[in-house]
Amino acid sequence: MCRHAAWLGAPRPVSALLRDPGHGLLRQSYAPRLQRCGQVNADGFGIAWYDRAGEGPVRYRRAMPIWADANLAGLAAVARSGCLMAAVRSASPGMPVEESATAPFTEGRWLLSHNGRVARGAVRPLTRDREPESACDSAWLAAAVFARLASGGPLAESVGEVVALAGSADPDARLNLLVTDGQAVAATAWHETLFVHLGEGVLLASEPLDDRPGWQPVPDRHLVLATPDGLRADPL
Repeated sequence: MCRHAAWLGAPRPVSALLRDPGHGLLRQSYAPRLQRCGQVNADGFGIAWYDRAGEGPVRYRRAMPIWADANLAGLAAVARSGCLMAAVRSASPGMPVEESATAPFTEGRWLLSHNGRVARGAVRPLTRDREPESACDSAWLAAAVFARLASGGPLAESVGEVVALAGSADPDARLNLLVTDGQAVAATAWHETLFVHLGEGVLLASEPLDDRPGWQPVPDRHLVLATPDGLRADPL
């Protein structure tokens, strides 16, 4: 049910999440190692980065396999930022395969990616009447999180509240989220794997992007908040 990754730290090209590492998202699109549901992630992909401080993110999405886009390698090599997000998608049964259903979702400065699935009926009451970008479950989650952020809710608390409430309403939900405004990244582990690697910054991913030492699993039902000051993990 998708693979995704985010980076916060010294500026890097988007290719640092996709092609440069030995097990980047390009390889994870057809050969994931730890994916619990589905075998390939060929129903679309998306990348996003922050081009200038104080401005919203730049986003590029396609409803096709990441390996089939001949333009992506050149774009990912030059698109550079201190905050990156990327995702490859395996659509849940019954969900549309279209660009609007592909992460990252965005509103203002915010970006959101979802790895997993959730009953839409468990999320609709959390959206505060905000219309999602797509009919897919991930877009409904994004609408619920963006509604709280737009009302001034703190990043970690807004993400944690939506995940806890949706997970309570749908016990079978898998709710790994990455959410950022370019300055901090909140990530949740909820019935799906999430790993973190600390170096010149913070790298968060559904599964390790390479075989370097230092990758640490995030415990299930935990939220991680990465900021320039460090990393914090709290139970959900």
